[in-house]
Amino acid sequence: MNPVTYRTADVDGFEVFYREAGDASKPTLLLLHGFPTSSHMFRELIPLLAGHCHLVAPDLPGFGRSALPPRDRFSYTFDRLAQVIGRFTEVIGLDRFALYVFDYGAPTGLRIAMANPGRVTAIVSQNGNAYEEGLSDGWNPIQRYWREPTDANRQALRALLTPASIRWQYEHGVADTAQVSPDGSALDACYLQRPGADDIQLDLLLDYASNVALYPAFQAYFREHQPKLLAIWGRNDPFFLPPGAEAYQRDLPNADVRFLDTGHFALETHAGEVAGAIIEFMGR
Repeated sequence: MNPVTYRTADVDGFEVFYREAGDASKPTLLLLHGFPTSSHMFRELIPLLAGHCHLVAPDLPGFGRSALPPRDRFSYTFDRLAQVIGRFTEVIGLDRFALYVFDYGAPTGLRIAMANPGRVTAIVSQNGNAYEEGLSDGWNPIQRYWREPTDANRQALRALLTPASIRWQYEHGVADTAQVSPDGSALDACYLQRPGADDIQLDLLLDYASNVALYPAFQAYFREHQPKLLAIWGRNDPFFLPPGAEAYQRDLPNADVRFLDTGHFALETHAGEVAGAIIEFMGR
């Protein structure tokens, strides 16, 4: 048995909640979630991997059970998320680790990898985009906000934060939506109802433009350091298209690219398949 423990780390005064499992003497996999969820999204994956590696899954700042300071006391940008999580790895004593990046976890984790290439041993990208061809038309209203950061364009994005929209993100592209537990989307919606959480998410949607601007730097990191990479993708993702997964092989010819017949939140329906691929990948 490999029980999951639930901890909080003090990262220079900022509280980061995290889940941990597995033998710390084994290779570490740092699991970084995306929008609008938390480390709860790894609840089924962690037990499947805990006998094979050491797992650490933090909640990003402003998400889940990590601290949610007001916007006038904390800058909600991807640079800042990466700074906190990068420092978190130092505080809890992670010297070297592989990354599992999903959605927002990708630009967060790739910033950490670029700053610390010798500490990152491998990357698993599950619908974690780093190429413009991976962006679907679903990004159009968000890109409009990047071009014209008006209040009207900001308010239009509140539609993405409703419980119905969150549930749609979980179910879209899934053949049998009865397989998708209601717990994940309900918990995400609950966290988003906290005072100020909605505006924090709108700030991050605006700052996502900084990630696209960094795509060439991420790609240069791939070419220079050639990290081992597994891209395992829900092919029916409404936000990140399959060409975004295939593009990794342009800079990483040995990248392992696999597709699953599911949507954005692939772990909701294919945790076993993802775990099997990671065990094989980490074994190599």
